[in-house]
Amino acid sequence: MTMLHNPVVRGFAPDPSLVRVGEEYYVATSSFEWFPTIPIHRSRDLANWAYAGHVRGAVPGDSLAGVPDSGGVWAPSLSWDGERFWVVYAIVRSVGTPYFDTDTYVCTATEVDGEWTAPRRVASHGFDPALFHHEGRLWLLNLQNDHRPGGRRFAGIVLTELDRGTLSPVGGTHLLLQHERLIEGPKLLFRDGWFHLVLAEGGTGFEHGVRMARSRVLTGPYELDDRPLLTSRDDPSLPLQKAGHGELVQLPDGEWVLSHLTARPLRTPEGLRCTLGRETAIQRVEWDAAGWPRMVHGGHHPAVEVAVPTRPDPQAGVAEGTLGWPWSSLRAAPDPSWADTVSRPGWIRLRGRHGPESRWAHSLLAQRITEHRAEAQVTVEARPETFTQAAGLVLRYNAEAYLSLDLTWAEAEGEEQRGQQWQGGGRTVLRLVEREETSTRTVAVLDVAVDTPVTLGVTVNGAEARFWYVRDGGRVPVGEPLDFGRLSDDHGSKLRFTGSMAGIHAVDLVDAAFTADFTGFRLTCS
Repeated sequence: MTMLHNPVVRGFAPDPSLVRVGEEYYVATSSFEWFPTIPIHRSRDLANWAYAGHVRGAVPGDSLAGVPDSGGVWAPSLSWDGERFWVVYAIVRSVGTPYFDTDTYVCTATEVDGEWTAPRRVASHGFDPALFHHEGRLWLLNLQNDHRPGGRRFAGIVLTELDRGTLSPVGGTHLLLQHERLIEGPKLLFRDGWFHLVLAEGGTGFEHGVRMARSRVLTGPYELDDRPLLTSRDDPSLPLQKAGHGELVQLPDGEWVLSHLTARPLRTPEGLRCTLGRETAIQRVEWDAAGWPRMVHGGHHPAVEVAVPTRPDPQAGVAEGTLGWPWSSLRAAPDPSWADTVSRPGWIRLRGRHGPESRWAHSLLAQRITEHRAEAQVTVEARPETFTQAAGLVLRYNAEAYLSLDLTWAEAEGEEQRGQQWQGGGRTVLRLVEREETSTRTVAVLDVAVDTPVTLGVTVNGAEARFWYVRDGGRVPVGEPLDFGRLSDDHGSKLRFTGSMAGIHAVDLVDAAFTADFTGFRLTCS
């Protein structure tokens, strides 16, 4: 037996889709507006997971320019037909409106870290698609969205057969199930003469859960289980919250496990705050006498420690080059035109482009924060000549929730801030900025010399972030401690689905020519 500790993939790894191929397990997770698209992790023991690759080319044109925060690639579903991997996913281009403006695509590959076929669009009823392979036939599951005034945005689960070669619809679309509680994220499996429908229930927040339904006939009707398979919504004291969006997988010895998303909230004066985003967890499942799956440990709450019938087997990750995983970028993969690792070996040179709230061309590289205690540090060399140029260290959730410590330009001390006045002098400063949903404020401005590189850092302890820089070998605090809890799924009034990142960025709003060099970036989480 192997003891796994949930979550098994930590920090911004939501909507896990688990598949077994022989003795190996693969899990794909949502990437939203971030690249690489659809990260995939591999394990042989369900406890130790390592990055194995991603679905290259998942986005037509390799660009998500313009998609809103928490838009982009939602809820990929990974499957194996005995010869190759299949992945189906939705690209969501509108968030918070009745129209999700969704395109559903399918790609295939013989190896997860190999070449994936170009995405082919299929019927796009809504988000959270899945594929069901059964007796040589291919079926597409999806959520149905009713955008009309008075309509239900979660209007049931539908099923369409696809031609395996062309992916064109075969026959009509079947409505499998509607329910008064919000249901989404459908997965299908066949066991003992029953078609079992695994459903995400109640929305993806603290009310989330997994509910089962079944039918003797693939196209229904389906009967709902009278209780949830998994949820944490009835006990806010549990260390694992938001448990839902599950997938059942059978192990080689006949045992079963459930993959699901979860979150580890901080308890703050403002309430529960999930700064790490939603993560991937695994539970053991058994089937009761009536033929329904149940948690092996009893009840419906997620367990932190789970014993699985495997042999411990730590995994090694796949290297993807200097700017590959664990680096991520916004809305497009890193490009040498703005992220250069050649001109100055050992350094990353970023060419400034749009500002940190852009949906189009922000020169940003970031890594996932995976624990509630973390520290990031980097050395930057740059010579900004105007307030429209900046480069530095950033903690980011999205365009309306970030903290940045930037090397930039400011007017001479005591001079009023009145636009482009650098001809009359000015100074190089470190500027600490806090962006919150409803406001942006300058927290602190400190003079620094530009003749040598400057080392910037930030320490995160729970819901507190403290920025600093290095002077004469010691750490000098910049501004007061800031509320890291605002960089969470749960702060603000808009939908948020990703997780907090630490990284480097550069901005040049006028010429897009200013460059900054970075070296020694490290992010430690504990």
